[in-house]
Amino acid sequence: MQHQKAEIEWRESGVPVSKRFDDPYFSLENGLAETRHVFLAGNDLPDRFFDGFCIAELGFGTGLNFLATLVEWEKAGAPGHLHYTGFEGFPMSPEEMTRALSHYPELAEPVEALVAFWAGGSFSHPSVSLEIIGGDARESLAAWQGRADAWFLDGFSPAKNPELWQPELMAEVAAHTNPGGTAATYTAAGFVRRGLEAAGFDVTRAPGYGRKRHMTRAILG
Repeated sequence: MQHQKAEIEWRESGVPVSKRFDDPYFSLENGLAETRHVFLAGNDLPDRFFDGFCIAELGFGTGLNFLATLVEWEKAGAPGHLHYTGFEGFPMSPEEMTRALSHYPELAEPVEALVAFWAGGSFSHPSVSLEIIGGDARESLAAWQGRADAWFLDGFSPAKNPELWQPELMAEVAAHTNPGGTAATYTAAGFVRRGLEAAGFDVTRAPGYGRKRHMTRAILG
């Protein structure tokens, strides 16, 4: 994870904002509720969990989406193992991650484990494995040997970080998705939807979270 570092400023509310992309890392209203609505429900999780289920995320950020998924996996009592791969080009420091996630005391125990991993340790969980792939996802995703059953597309706003939403990258997402796999994102931007459709996904618009009227759900046809 020794790549370009995140450049962060902190709102009075304590929400971290990327100075590079002028965009908050999570909802100014309730980031955990947004994660559950967009990425978990948007991929029909936890109902689809099975042994060997694989989730991949573009834009690992604070790790909030991973932590929310971990909690739901444990609650579901699903048998077997969950694999989670996060792609992140501008990693936070462990201290920044700790500060960002301090908003969610209900996640305190898994936060501690994640931050220890982020600081160079190992992530130890009896049924969940975590892999972080650094660098530019436009290059690193093509080289990834895995395939996901569900994608969390959580880069910064397409208007401010268009590189992470280009049709070529959406094609790589599709190429690294198992048959019947899904993707979900908070954005309903037209060029993102068209890129997913061109890549072979069946795309639908769904109610967004909070002030966002719409979000996008997709299933690989």
